Amino acid sequence: MKKEIRIFFTALMFLTRLPVPKFTDHSPEYLEKSARYFPLIGWIVAAISGLTFLVFNKYVSEDIAILASIIAGIFTTGAFHEDGFADVCDAFGGGWTKEKILAIMKDSRLGTYGVTGLIGILAAKFLLLKELPKFTPDLIDPSLNIFLNYKNFLLVLVAAHAISRLMGVLTIYFFEYVTDLDGSKSKPVTSSKPSIVTLLIAALFALLPFAFLSWHFALAIIPVVLIAYRLAGYFKKWIGGYTGDCLGAIQQVSELTFYLGVLIVWRYII
Repeated sequence: MKKEIRIFFTALMFLTRLPVPKFTDHSPEYLEKSARYFPLIGWIVAAISGLTFLVFNKYVSEDIAILASIIAGIFTTGAFHEDGFADVCDAFGGGWTKEKILAIMKDSRLGTYGVTGLIGILAAKFLLLKELPKFTPDLIDPSLNIFLNYKNFLLVLVAAHAISRLMGVLTIYFFEYVTDLDGSKSKPVTSSKPSIVTLLIAALFALLPFAFLSWHFALAIIPVVLIAYRLAGYFKKWIGGYTGDCLGAIQQVSELTFYLGVLIVWRYII
């Protein structure tokens, strides 16, 4: 149990800026196994974002509350996934060979493609989240607790953050890592395939939120898997596999795809 706790805190340290116990370090042994808790870390990020939304929504407008929740998530992760997405936009937008793409991804500077991509994905996230509270049946009942009013919204938020991080774990398992391993901070996580146990634990944490939602919302997982697979396949075509930045891009796109899938399921299937 102590070992698993240390693995969990290693995952928390790797994916967020949240404080961890002093015994947590960058041990390759624990970093390699930390992928099993990536979806669980998604729960934590979603919880912070959701709590921020509830607090702001109580005193200001829903739009400001949604914006605050997005900012809270970014601060929690240190823009870890957004940074990867921006680097991927720059690299695949400006590079036409494997070598050029990898060189651009290693460049710490942000280019036009990266800025445009960030604006686009953050705007899409805001607009999609703006729609999510509207499908909560109890939203218009002021006599209910605010948590109950936004219960579905909060659960979808948790499911989105968890399932999108599972896509990263699946990418690590099914595809090959590329670029200079010795110069990569994520080498211990991505240089070896996750075990079946790690895969099962990650899947459990990613799917558990759906036990509290209508089963119809599980249909939104289908487009997420398809988009993540196609995106990983695109990376493989151009650079022979994925990098840490590619995993960040897959997480961001998967999260947005899930929100869109949930809205489609709610409006046209349920």
